[in-house]
Amino acid sequence: MTAIFEGFNRLFSRTLEYALRAMAHLAMREPDAVTASRLAEITKVPAPYLSKVLQQLRDHDLVLSQRGVGGGIRLAREASQITILDVASAVDPVKRIDTCPLGLPGHGSKLCPLHRRMDNALMQIETTFANSSLAELIQESDGITPLCPVPGIDAGTDGSLGDDSV
Repeated sequence: MTAIFEGFNRLFSRTLEYALRAMAHLAMREPDAVTASRLAEITKVPAPYLSKVLQQLRDHDLVLSQRGVGGGIRLAREASQITILDVASAVDPVKRIDTCPLGLPGHGSKLCPLHRRMDNALMQIETTFANSSLAELIQESDGITPLCPVPGIDAGTDGSLGDDSV
């Protein structure tokens, strides 16, 4: 499978992409749970990798897991109460530039115009993520399901997963 930003310098890590795929799918299913193996299959995330991502999300109280019959993974709170920034902070926080990345002695914590603009861009990403909930991702779909269709939930599905590649 080709990643979203394959061939480009990645602004967002694969870990964040995978975490957001999983969280978007869980938001679409809420309040129902899904097994980790099924979540990996639907979101096209390698199961061992997803397991590590889910552990990070559990550690940050974003998902709950329950073993046994009827168990699985589900959101720890409503999708409207979880932001993209919450997910990013759990798995790969936005790294702002607070000191000169080149370590130039005369710069210290004062950023040059280039690095100040780069940090401003990161601040805008952080703000956009903070103002975007999982519920909004689902509500704003305009007929296009974020990342992964849910059979029986998406309009027009025939029970198959269809082409949900990203």
